[in-house]
Amino acid sequence: MDELNRQIVGYLLRDGRATFQEIGSAVGLSAPAVKRRVDLMRARGQIAGFTAVVDPHVLGWEIEAYVEIFCRGNVTPEALARDLGDIPEVVEVATVTGDADAIIHVMAASMAGIEASVERIRSSGRVERTRTSVVMSRVIDRPARPTG
Repeated sequence: MDELNRQIVGYLLRDGRATFQEIGSAVGLSAPAVKRRVDLMRARGQIAGFTAVVDPHVLGWEIEAYVEIFCRGNVTPEALARDLGDIPEVVEVATVTGDADAIIHVMAASMAGIEASVERIRSSGRVERTRTSVVMSRVIDRPARPTG
């Protein structure tokens, strides 16, 4: 990915609804040139898609937690996706280094919702134990940025 594409992606991360003209003005290209570059990045899988970022509180999700899971034996990322994908409160799962096998970001409307989600996570035959940390406040929360 060249520097212009990085700039385009950076602009889209800040404002996913920006027009090709607005992006082109910011990076020094015409709107059709920006469109060609965005289309090519989409075709290559460098841009996976576009989405709306919604305030979780608007959805009623007032509480969030991070759940570390410790699995029995070797568990593949695909198996974790199958086990956890149907739990609506699970918003993100990442395999990690260290003692835990994965970290799960959970959001719910109440502490009871968090507890029920953790119980569903524990019910997987692959999970030996969990450790949960409830988020008290978000200090920095920004979208991923391209590195250069």
